[in-house]
Amino acid sequence: MLLPPSETKRDGGADGTVLDLSALSFVALNPVRRSMLAAMRALSSNRESAATALGLSKAQHFEVERNRAIRRSSVMPAIDRYTGVLYDAMDAESLPTAARDFASEHVVIHSAMFGLLGALDPIPAYRLSQDSRVPDLPMKKTWRDAVASQLRTLPGLILDLRSESYVGLGPAPESAEFLRVVTVGADGTRRALNHFNKKAKGEFMRELLLAQIQHPTTESLIAWAVSRGIALDHGKPGELQLIV
Repeated sequence: MLLPPSETKRDGGADGTVLDLSALSFVALNPVRRSMLAAMRALSSNRESAATALGLSKAQHFEVERNRAIRRSSVMPAIDRYTGVLYDAMDAESLPTAARDFASEHVVIHSAMFGLLGALDPIPAYRLSQDSRVPDLPMKKTWRDAVASQLRTLPGLILDLRSESYVGLGPAPESAEFLRVVTVGADGTRRALNHFNKKAKGEFMRELLLAQIQHPTTESLIAWAVSRGIALDHGKPGELQLIV
């Protein structure tokens, strides 16, 4: 299960901890991570330039301070760090230990700062989005091939819950299924949801984690969803539709 990150993050972390790249999944991405961290450190030396590059309003300038402190801030599991509609609906902190262990094995989060992360990888709070403008490190050029290469190493069925903008930072293999949230109109036509799709994805993720089933095929996943009263069906080739 491949998730997007969230622009909003929870503060805090475990006392006495700091970012350790060797503790993150997908260690092959560490050279790119180091380059991104160095670029963000240099950019953050000028608060105004950093705010402009990150697309921040004056009320969000505290995000620059987060980036300035990224190497000395405390860390927490990525799945707990991210907030926002999808992550609030998933409510990972309240999941039982077995479900969190399952997430550790089967959930990957695509971060603009760190590339791919395991669900329980310990990370600090930061601010960087897929459309941020980092000098000398264009986001798509920096991440696309490196992330796509790592995604090709993932075994089994990949369910891609990312936004299309994050897909651009690292396409999943052709065998992956992209999850699109749709609603059915009075005329029977299915239409994609925009902002409200995040809540549906978060609730769906929670059900998947609580069930702790590793689905080998798309048909297995659809059959399980139908058995739970979840409307999941085929869309276009390479796409599953979650109907709400």
